[in-house]
Amino acid sequence: MSDSNTIDVTDLLNPVLTPYQAQVLEAMEANPVVITAEGILNDAMEQTGLSYFGPEDFRERLDVWVQAINEDRGATNITRFNFLQMYTRYAATRLRLEDLIKRHPEILDIKIDRPILVAGLPRSGTTNLLNLISADTRLRSLPWWEAIAPIPTEDDKIGPDGVDPRWTRAAEGWEQQDALLPYMKAMHEFSPDHVSEDIELQALDFSSYLIEWMAHVPRWRDYYFAHDQSGTYAYMKKAMQALTWLKGPNRWVMKCPQHMEQLATLYKTFPDATFVITHRDPVASIQSAITMSCYAHRILRKSPDAELYRDYWIDRYRRLLEGCVRDHDSLPQAQIVDVYFDRMMADTDAVLKEIYRKADLPLTDQALAELHSYLDAHPRGKHGKVVYNLKRDFGVDAAEIRKNFQFYFDKFPVKVEVK
Repeated sequence: MSDSNTIDVTDLLNPVLTPYQAQVLEAMEANPVVITAEGILNDAMEQTGLSYFGPEDFRERLDVWVQAINEDRGATNITRFNFLQMYTRYAATRLRLEDLIKRHPEILDIKIDRPILVAGLPRSGTTNLLNLISADTRLRSLPWWEAIAPIPTEDDKIGPDGVDPRWTRAAEGWEQQDALLPYMKAMHEFSPDHVSEDIELQALDFSSYLIEWMAHVPRWRDYYFAHDQSGTYAYMKKAMQALTWLKGPNRWVMKCPQHMEQLATLYKTFPDATFVITHRDPVASIQSAITMSCYAHRILRKSPDAELYRDYWIDRYRRLLEGCVRDHDSLPQAQIVDVYFDRMMADTDAVLKEIYRKADLPLTDQALAELHSYLDAHPRGKHGKVVYNLKRDFGVDAAEIRKNFQFYFDKFPVKVEVK
């Protein structure tokens, strides 16, 4: 239930489907989705007319991605179809990226200059901060419409209306998602101009924790933790070089919560970066993340299992924060900005000034006006304020969750947000 300002999803555990949701689920369940690595790669080659995927090590990771989703018996055919489309899109983009670099090897000489890289727990203000800094037109970022189609095809030429066809496709996709999950825009927006995480570029190498958000894939989680991610981060940088060649500038602002457990790898890949690390009460972040995901479960899973999902993400957040505590002080302190959620909300300008100072980027009057314009156009709760109820929906209270994270509070002066 909801009113114009408040969204309280009271049916997380026993979803009451809208007629449209029921119709889509029924239609999809009537059409089995077969996912194989061979089929994905063949479809990508057929779509693009290309065959060179670059370094072959990605194939092992793709095999694990495929096996992991095929083992998730709770996934609906909507989920399986989304995975098939997503895997094929990444494979096709990888083909186009390698082809572009083959034709223009000078791309690999492009310097990614002192990027501003945001890390932080999911739902800790990273998305807002990324989109805010991205409003500075001196910086390069990755809007959603570009993230899902980074390398334009011959059909992606801008027409007389000045609109990129990739933007139009992204807008259509967002409209479809909004119709299917209307409360999602209040939780995590995916409109065409919304700035995306760099996780979309990591996925071109078939790695990252991305697929953990969309299905129950412990096989992939365990494989991911058992393997060094340096190669995938290097591939992400290669994609950034190509995107810079297509459209500069070469100073980027990017973000991904996964960086919290990959700070050493991030520093190895971008040694001159400014590392902006957001901090928030893990309970506030977790309740937001699992509520958002379980809301989507009404179409993504055959039946909700709030307890399974709760326990999985409490453990996953612990791993993220253990990585941050372990590696934080190994980064050059002159290149780190720790951003605390409560301070960001109380005095955004002060936080911005510190980030820009560390990044050695003048916070000019024009830049500040661009940033303030973004803030004015995107007030917190623009699409509604979501109500969270841990006890009702997940059978746990804040203190039970927080006891898993004392090591984090011991390291950083994070304000307790959820009582």
